[in-house]
Amino acid sequence: MAARTSGPATTEFDMTPMIDVTFQLITFFMFVLNFSEAEQDERIQLPASQLAKPAEGVVEIPITMQLTADGGVLYAGEILPVNQIGRSLEQEREVIIAAGKDPTLATVIVRADGRARTGDVQQVIRICQEQGFERFALRALYKPE
Repeated sequence: MAARTSGPATTEFDMTPMIDVTFQLITFFMFVLNFSEAEQDERIQLPASQLAKPAEGVVEIPITMQLTADGGVLYAGEILPVNQIGRSLEQEREVIIAAGKDPTLATVIVRADGRARTGDVQQVIRICQEQGFERFALRALYKPE
């Protein structure tokens, strides 16, 4: 008489619910994530203004320059003196051109600390203009009366 041997039982898992939950989580975080705050730094305290308006639409080619209270410019994770940002802007312009885009269509977003000197803000804008950038957006906090 031959003995009947049975191997280990195989079990197959239905991964469909796990995949559904994963995609729902991805969708949730895509809706919750605020990309407009991605370029902000807590060290920069924007001045409050009653005239400040929310940004209109999406900026296609944003370049964010953050001016600190002591006159430095926070750009790409580094704090540079205002007079040394020209080289970084030149590299930024070359990257934009290499991507097949027009640097004059880029918008330089200036986030200046409320304690920063006005002359430093003007110097940042002047250096940007020397590098061929023409569009600017100044950021401030909206403070209603």
